[in-house]
Amino acid sequence: MQRQAIIYPTADGEPMAETEMHLWAMVTTLLVLRTYLQTLAQEQQTPPAQEGTVLANQFLYYEQGNPKARVAPDVMVVPGVARGSRDSYKIWEEGQLPAVVFEMTSKSTQQDDQVKKKDIYARLGVLEYWLFDPKGEWIKNQLLGYRLIEGVYQPIIDACSTVLGLRLAVEGAVISFYRLDLGEKLLSPDELVRTRLQAEQRAVQAEQRAEVLAARLRELGIDPDA
Repeated sequence: MQRQAIIYPTADGEPMAETEMHLWAMVTTLLVLRTYLQTLAQEQQTPPAQEGTVLANQFLYYEQGNPKARVAPDVMVVPGVARGSRDSYKIWEEGQLPAVVFEMTSKSTQQDDQVKKKDIYARLGVLEYWLFDPKGEWIKNQLLGYRLIEGVYQPIIDACSTVLGLRLAVEGAVISFYRLDLGEKLLSPDELVRTRLQAEQRAVQAEQRAEVLAARLRELGIDPDA
């Protein structure tokens, strides 16, 4: 008798995030950390197969043969695996645990985030667990981090991720990240667009000033191209 294949669902029909604010915090964290991993890989000449990946709102299956043994982190950072997205993440296939997990929490998910998920992540061995409360509904300073020490999560006091090499800060309704080694801020998608537009504007202004100067020199009988 042929054994029926085990199905691991990739979705449960639930909304991706509780509010648009939570969604934006999730997406921003995903994109910023993906870019960061790619930057580190280039700096350290890490091959794509070991670059690591950042996944959002996907099932993390942690027990082979049991589709119910799953959790859906808002954002998880997995080092040492091939970059790119997955439909779901199965620990036994990838051979690597997530190192850091972020949950965009709220008053309605507080109990689940602080008890159920926290216990699962600790048992799995997730090194850092961060809770971000975009609306400030139950976390006073909006951000709460835990580091796994001897199998137990202990509060992170300095808001620094030793695993990622980043300092975390709350800026409005998103998490901002600063490199511990360089002190530089990792730019969000919005900030990258603004930075590019500002650079383009400065380039246009510099070109216009050069044209004005060249015209003035010609008026004085001086060839600016000579």
